[in-house]
Amino acid sequence: MAVTGASRRRQPPPTVTEPGVVSPSLITGPSRFLNRHLSWLDFNARVLELAADPSTPLLERAKFLAIFSRNLDEFFQVRVGGLKEQFHAGLPSLSPDGMTTEEQLLEIRNRVVSLVEMQMGVFADVVERLEQEHVHFSDYRGLDPDDRGYVERVFEEQIFPVLTPLAVDPAHPFPYISDLSLNLAVVVTRPGSDASRVARIKMPPLLPRFIVMPDGERFVPLEQVIAANLERLFPGMSVVAHHPFRVTRNADLALEEAAGEDLLSAVETFLRRRRRSPRVVRLEVDSTMPESVLKLLMRELEITPDDVYTVTGPLDLGGLWALYRINRPDLRERPWTPVTQPRLSTDGDEQIDLFRVIAAGDVLVHHPYDSFETSTEAFIEQAARDPQVLAIKQTLYRTGGAESPIVDALIHAAEEGKQVVVLVELTARFDEEANITWARQLEEAGVHVVYGLVGLKTHAKLCLVMRREADRIRRYCHIGTGNYNQETARTYEDLGLLTVDREICADLTELFNYLTGYSLQRRYRGLLVAPLTLRDSLLELIRQETHEGGRIFIKVNHLVDAQIIDALYAASAAGAEVDLVVRSSCSLRAGVRGLSDNIRVRSIVGRYLEHSRIYCFGHDGDADWYFGSADLMVRNLDGRVEALTPVRRPELRARLAEVVDALLADDVLAWELEPDGSWMKVPTELGISVHDRLEELARARAGHGP
Repeated sequence: MAVTGASRRRQPPPTVTEPGVVSPSLITGPSRFLNRHLSWLDFNARVLELAADPSTPLLERAKFLAIFSRNLDEFFQVRVGGLKEQFHAGLPSLSPDGMTTEEQLLEIRNRVVSLVEMQMGVFADVVERLEQEHVHFSDYRGLDPDDRGYVERVFEEQIFPVLTPLAVDPAHPFPYISDLSLNLAVVVTRPGSDASRVARIKMPPLLPRFIVMPDGERFVPLEQVIAANLERLFPGMSVVAHHPFRVTRNADLALEEAAGEDLLSAVETFLRRRRRSPRVVRLEVDSTMPESVLKLLMRELEITPDDVYTVTGPLDLGGLWALYRINRPDLRERPWTPVTQPRLSTDGDEQIDLFRVIAAGDVLVHHPYDSFETSTEAFIEQAARDPQVLAIKQTLYRTGGAESPIVDALIHAAEEGKQVVVLVELTARFDEEANITWARQLEEAGVHVVYGLVGLKTHAKLCLVMRREADRIRRYCHIGTGNYNQETARTYEDLGLLTVDREICADLTELFNYLTGYSLQRRYRGLLVAPLTLRDSLLELIRQETHEGGRIFIKVNHLVDAQIIDALYAASAAGAEVDLVVRSSCSLRAGVRGLSDNIRVRSIVGRYLEHSRIYCFGHDGDADWYFGSADLMVRNLDGRVEALTPVRRPELRARLAEVVDALLADDVLAWELEPDGSWMKVPTELGISVHDRLEELARARAGHGP
């Protein structure tokens, strides 16, 4: 099974001048890179393959369809949105792999059309198989009178009051269609007249995508329920036809900080601009929409046929998350309950003293295998309660939804009189509003809230605690790869280090001073910090392994930085063995003779989102190990505040080595990158799943047995 999006491109594939000899242009020219946008689409195709896999439990298949749909929405909002702005601005830039903006947009369209066709085929198969399990996607027309009565009551009480039909005619200008909204285009006529009019009905996002019947096992699409009651919205008119459509707008807008305007005000202005983004980048329509209505939408939205995507089936399958939550555990993966490793647990009900534990030796936590609540969250909560703690400094990137135990703990700490400094990254994409809300709550509680450095997102995951102990103040810290978010900690794979290491804690102190004050600190003892030292340090670590027998392992979400890729090519050419685990976008070509003979790239896609970034340079006990927040992208290395922490204790390095061994042994969830840029599923021979393996190791460490 291959994901071959990259190989469909018009860009020339690797060529040879004679058998076994690579063209020099491949080694030195743009074709040594893969296009990062098309590579990301290949990643989303791997997500779709999970939905297509008949061995995946049915509700998990529905979940992966929802993830695929949401991923594609964001891809158009951000990546396609950015390319569209470049195209309309007439910017003549080429991508690192040598493609023009127009060529990239064309190839993206070709790939997406194919993926959406596959998505709808998978959806039809999932629906059919769910029927066999007595979970039904019901058509409104097939409901019996009692069921229709129930749906009509739901419509009358919950749906009708929030609907607003908007006419489109010379007296009523075409309404603004908001981003990602699901709509009905309704064609109506007056009695006795053949002249038709078009109206638009928006389905507010507060409404559920599917109406759940009382038995909890049948679902009716919202648009069908509204369509069946259109006479209530257009009394006295004849409804001729109705057609669903959905609009995606550019969300990749520039954050412009006006002179004298603080960052908070600038972000609020930015959010208002995003809500009224003028550029439509995608129009999704039902396959039954007639040409006349489609032309009206295209004219009013100012788009071309290349922006239109026709879907044979329901629009917005992201709504399948509601289906995933029904009470049918037999149709899901077996649940995993995170464990508490022995050093963080007690035999009775007494509370563990985490400061004593950390002081006795570094603690490595690996989520979701290790419990977030009994490690990272417990550390911050204990710091908030402990009367000996004088100060807490923390970064917050994605805070999550309406509840956050960590934010609550920080508020409590401030109310107890501790000095609490929180750097809230207001510009975390699509989390801006939640972060503004939390920032204001923190400020109201007396927390010192700062918003980081102008022009640099703070993406590093850091917490520093100062505690009075005897005649000194001791520093404790947490450095991680994931957000301080209890929800994502259950489904995102992430690492965290709890330590009192003097060098790391001193570095963290100076890094916070850099973030909150006017520090010009540019050198650190152990931490690798972007945008100050990280790029040069990684290049030097790669260079040190650029020799026969050298060894490099890197696990990241994205690998697209040209300078890092060329350094890895050089290491391969010198004889180093390079293994890369890249979840999403990868611009490096693997296994190309004369270019990357010794480089292997794999991607793990499964029920946990691989999110940690791990770096290892060297062999066994002499290796240099790091992990942290940074991917290998220009924006991470040069345009964000990132931090990688060294891992020094042998037993923690051994745990990281276990993780790496499991990643490289996986033959259930793994895909491998081929020299032509396509991805091939690793054939299952031993049946090793990295997720199952790491669950087993976590249980064994906790003493829970197999």
